[in-house]
Amino acid sequence: MPLSILVVGATRGLGAALATAYAKRGETVYATARAASSHASDEAPKGSNNIQWVHNIDLMDRHVGASLVAGLKGLERPPKILDVVIITAGFFKTEDFEKGPNWDDQVKMYTTSSIAPTFLVHSLYHSGSLLKKGAKIVLVSSESGSITLRHKSEGGGNYGHHASKAALNMVGKLLSLDLADAEVIVSIVHPGFMRTQMTKDVGYDKAYDAGGAVSPDVAAASLVEWVAALDMSKTGEYWAPRGPNDIGTADVVLGQEVPTPLRLPW
Repeated sequence: MPLSILVVGATRGLGAALATAYAKRGETVYATARAASSHASDEAPKGSNNIQWVHNIDLMDRHVGASLVAGLKGLERPPKILDVVIITAGFFKTEDFEKGPNWDDQVKMYTTSSIAPTFLVHSLYHSGSLLKKGAKIVLVSSESGSITLRHKSEGGGNYGHHASKAALNMVGKLLSLDLADAEVIVSIVHPGFMRTQMTKDVGYDKAYDAGGAVSPDVAAASLVEWVAALDMSKTGEYWAPRGPNDIGTADVVLGQEVPTPLRLPW
C-alpha cells in the first residue's frame, strides 16, 4: 500500500525534488505551495497523478498550522493518515557585521525555519488523524545550525540564517521528547549543499564546485533512503545523511576520519 507523504515547501529546490521522487516511487504525495497555484514556480512537479497540492500555505502566517490541516481535509482525496512529514521550506538572506543585520530578513528567517514548523507539527498531531505510531517527521535544517562546527576559518555573519537553523535543531529535539510516547519519530537533517536558486541568490554558486554541491535530485535521493531507514533509535538526533564532504569545517573541527552518514554535533 502506498505511503502518504507530506512535503511542506514543494514548489522548488529540495521540496520539489522530494515530491517528484516519492511520486515516481508510487507513494501518495501531498505537496504544499505558498501561492494560490503550484504553477507559480517553474520547478514545481507537474503531471503526476500521485501528487495532490495544498495551496496558500504560507509559513509567515500565524495560522499556518490550522490552514494546513484544513487544506488537507479539503482535498478531493484527503489523507486518512500521514506516514511521513517533511518540512523543507526555507528563506536565506546573507548578513555581515560591517553592513549589519536586517530586522525584517531575520524575522522571516526565524519564522520560516524554526517557528512555523512547531505550529505545523502541533496542528497535524492534534488534528486527530494525520499522524500515527511510527510516523516520521523530518525537519530540514543545515550544518550551519551547528554551533560546534562554526570555526574562525569561515568567519561570522549570517546571523539570522545560522541561528534560525540552530533554533530549528532545538525545536526538533523538544518535539522528539513530546512525541516519544506516541512513537512518532523526529529527525533533524542537513540534506547537503545544493545547487538551488536560493543558494545562487546569495552568491554561494561561486563555491559549488569546491564545496561539493549537488543537485536537489541527488540530495533528495539520499534523503528518501534516510527516511526509509529511520526508526525510534534516531529520534531527536541531528544528522548529515550524505556525510561530511560538503561541510567546509568538518575536517578542522571533527577530523579527517568521520563516517557517512554523519551524526552532527549541536
